[in-house]
Amino acid sequence: MQLSELAGRRVAVWGTGREGMAALAAIAAAGPASLVAVQDKATFLAARAWDGAVPLFEGEAMGPALEGVEVLVRSPGVGESNPWIQQLRRRGVSITGGTALWMADHARQTIGVTGSKGKSTTTTLISHLLTATGRPNELGGNIGIAVLSLPPAERYVLELSMYQCADLEDSPRVSVITSLFEEHLDWTRDGLPSQYYAHKLNIAMHGPEAVVYNAADPTLSAELAARPGLPLVPVHNWDEDGWIVRHGERLFPRDAFPLRGTHNTGNLCVALAALEAAGVDVVAERSALEEGLRSYAPLPHRLTPIADPSGVEFVDDSLSTAPQTTIHAIEAYAGRPLAVLVGGQDRGIDYTPLRDYLRDKAVPVTLIAIPDSGEHILDVVGDLPAVRREVAADLPAAVVRARELIPPGGVVLLSPAAPSYGRYDNYEARAKAFVAAVEASALGGA
Repeated sequence: MQLSELAGRRVAVWGTGREGMAALAAIAAAGPASLVAVQDKATFLAARAWDGAVPLFEGEAMGPALEGVEVLVRSPGVGESNPWIQQLRRRGVSITGGTALWMADHARQTIGVTGSKGKSTTTTLISHLLTATGRPNELGGNIGIAVLSLPPAERYVLELSMYQCADLEDSPRVSVITSLFEEHLDWTRDGLPSQYYAHKLNIAMHGPEAVVYNAADPTLSAELAARPGLPLVPVHNWDEDGWIVRHGERLFPRDAFPLRGTHNTGNLCVALAALEAAGVDVVAERSALEEGLRSYAPLPHRLTPIADPSGVEFVDDSLSTAPQTTIHAIEAYAGRPLAVLVGGQDRGIDYTPLRDYLRDKAVPVTLIAIPDSGEHILDVVGDLPAVRREVAADLPAAVVRARELIPPGGVVLLSPAAPSYGRYDNYEARAKAFVAAVEASALGGA
């Protein structure tokens, strides 16, 4: 569905955040017969900021406002499990999102990146390297500017969440998938991993020229293999003897890319394959690519070191919200004395991958549990020979205990394997609390 198809129709936009506001502005310009904004819960922020150009109906007023609506444009957080979404589908209302409306007109100019993890790094890296090779582009989507607010451009690079992928009816010309494991099951209709996978992989189901994916991810490879006919571009790590290699040619040393970890080698290789699919000759342009890599600024809260005078390296990986990302973080610091702070909002996800990794690799590590799910994670990991288990009352207490246990040269890693909600507003607030705890504990130990 294109924006122009909303002309003369009765349309509602659900949500008053960044994407909702962008959708309202774009749809109003398309000339709908009627346009309203709705949300199921009244919020002080929306009421205070609302300018009245479009009627806003909140809470109980939302139901009557939706009577007769033909198209609902939902914001990303409004999931298939929502009773209103299910009711509107039964009534035959067309449900879409702002990203889907935009993509209908811009798919051929777009590299779209999704993945359970790694998508932000890969998206920003692709955009940065396109610029480094003289190809201007606009970065947006789930990171940066909402797509309906993007300016005209020759090419776009978008990070796409599962929520944004779910409503797509047009695939980006180059569809990129970094990883696939269970997340956000509460957004799906029935809470099933298969539904999450289907929403995520919808990015590739509507005519892309290339589907670039991390072939080292077994779940992702299996799910794509079960969807025949896709123009798949499988990517394995090209790291050989400390170099990134493509088509038998050494491109540049791995340390040109400032991000640690095998998983980031994978993200780099996927990004390079996406550039190739978009027409970049990575062998011929390797010098410009290497220069671009060396100037790439890592995103915050992803294995971000924190300065500390003790000789212990404190690392902020607050964005880690699943066991798989914590495994990647542990791998990045293997071989050094290591304490990992785990726990957060309990979403009921499966932590056996972390247990299996620690058991099979026999990685020496101290796990320090923080509320709310930390003790549950320790229970799942169980009593393993290489793993020391500790419980802390909160994040500051965990930092103090880690200082007691880890000698200079070691690492204290906040990689919680769980979301922050319940204790903190978001992962950024949790990271800020971690930094404050590191600083306070340093002063306390001086």
